[in-house]
Amino acid sequence: QVQLVESGGGLVQPGGSLNVSCAASGSIFSVNVMGWYRQAPGKQRELVASITGGGWTNYADSVKGRFTLSRDYARNTVYLQMNSLKPEDTAVYYCNADIKPRRYDPRTSYWGQGTQVTVSS
Repeated sequence: QVQLVESGGGLVQPGGSLNVSCAASGSIFSVNVMGWYRQAPGKQRELVASITGGGWTNYADSVKGRFTLSRDYARNTVYLQMNSLKPEDTAVYYCNADIKPRRYDPRTSYWGQGTQVTVSS
């Protein structure tokens, strides 16, 4: 069984920083894209940042220059460093990963349980 375990998040003042991480564990043959999405109250879930198996990163325009996504391939873990946080960054952040549990399984999208990030004074 594949699991995405998230950690980090919490409450921070505007202009502050937070780091969230996500580790994929369980029966894993390969991991392709990993990334973070977020969903604010009353809004649709949106992509924050993603990183491919080859290291290509993609960021939402709203976080470019403020957020940095990195990946530890050996540990199947991604880290999202969030700087210069704004109140509009407040949301539940969800980890996502495209994983093949076994060699001949299809690639499947898995989600973490979500972690709350609140930016408020």
